[in-house]
Amino acid sequence: MQPFPRPGKVVAALLAACLAGCATYHAKPLPEQAASAASLSQLQGYDQAAVPLDMAAVERLVLLNNPDLRSQHARRQAAQAQRRQDGVLPNPVVGGNVGYLLSGVGDATAWTASISQDITSLITLRPRREAAQATADEVDATLLWEQWQVLGKARLLVIDLIEGDRQIALQQQALDALAQRESRIVSAVSAGNMERVAVAPDLAAAADARTALHDLQRRQLDLRQQLDALLGLRPDVVVPLAPDLPPASVDAASIRRQFDDVSRRRPDLVALQLGYRAQEATLRAAVLAQFPPLAIGYDASQDNSKVRNGGPAVTFTLPLFEHNQHNVAIARATREQLHVEYTTRLATSRDEVDALLAQYAQLDAQRQALMPAAQDAAQASAHAAQAASDGLLDVRNVTDLRVAALNRQLAQLATEQAMLEQQAALELLVGRGMPTALEQDVMAP
Repeated sequence: MQPFPRPGKVVAALLAACLAGCATYHAKPLPEQAASAASLSQLQGYDQAAVPLDMAAVERLVLLNNPDLRSQHARRQAAQAQRRQDGVLPNPVVGGNVGYLLSGVGDATAWTASISQDITSLITLRPRREAAQATADEVDATLLWEQWQVLGKARLLVIDLIEGDRQIALQQQALDALAQRESRIVSAVSAGNMERVAVAPDLAAAADARTALHDLQRRQLDLRQQLDALLGLRPDVVVPLAPDLPPASVDAASIRRQFDDVSRRRPDLVALQLGYRAQEATLRAAVLAQFPPLAIGYDASQDNSKVRNGGPAVTFTLPLFEHNQHNVAIARATREQLHVEYTTRLATSRDEVDALLAQYAQLDAQRQALMPAAQDAAQASAHAAQAASDGLLDVRNVTDLRVAALNRQLAQLATEQAMLEQQAALELLVGRGMPTALEQDVMAP
């Protein structure tokens, strides 16, 4: 009969095996100072040849440099680490003790040793692994949705900045015309040739135009600073943007067709589906865990007279008071909550798309109605300028017609800007541009 290995050697071998897989610790202190990029050249992926930047170039730079998106990598790593942890087999349990001979008959040291494996954890291993994988995929889809939202914000900022520059240019022209008239009026009033009361509306118009320009300039500065923040730039960096955007173009029928499979395209809906799948697996694991915890192993022992025993061992818990029913109830309630949340999100998204399509149609109708009026005002202004040069019209009337034409153009620009914003919002809601391979990979069982 082969002698049983000495307990010391067994313990040493087990300790060596455990220590071999241990991680090590390395300190990583926080920086004392940090600063955003001071120029575009410091951004990752920046190409000087691409200046001025169009929409696609801005989106690319945002994806590569946005501080919030860059910090998401740590969240993904944590989710993947949790997935690996939840998918690991439970460790076997080793036990033992030594009984030194103190008195009485005997000539050896007594000892006992045991090793056992939790069978219940093995039974629930598969659903736990499925839940961990689905949860990790849910984090990926959630992070992708956050990236998609950041891109949507960048698109809106680019639209507002480009259209804002055009509006500022028109408002500046209106202010220049009114300021020129204001200067002449002030000179005439000072000379006693005009009454200030009679020209009060003209002076008020110039003041209003100046206030409107200042409001546009303040808003433009705020938008530029928001874009700088999205790119990880200091707030005083000016991002050169292309001066024009393609005109808004929304096909309502195409948008509705794309919404038919939005649940497989939009990352937030994919994330909710993955969260539901993870909860389904968690519920299955909770149901399986209702059975009494069971462990199977092997026990060996030696008494003080060197009599040795060994054989299989079974331990289980008597389910007298607790049947894991509370965990099953919690898992079922959570699954129902996720089911309601997903259904509500899907229905709300369809309502939002329908509402935006109706708003876009209204804006398009308004734009069509503004175009003839803007053209007519521009022609009237041109004729008035010619009449003034011929001495047939005074400066006051010419200025009024010029400002009226510019105001019509400003109204048309504001409508076109709103249409571009609605188009960007619709593309965000239906996930236009999101690759369909994404959800197929993520949702694959």
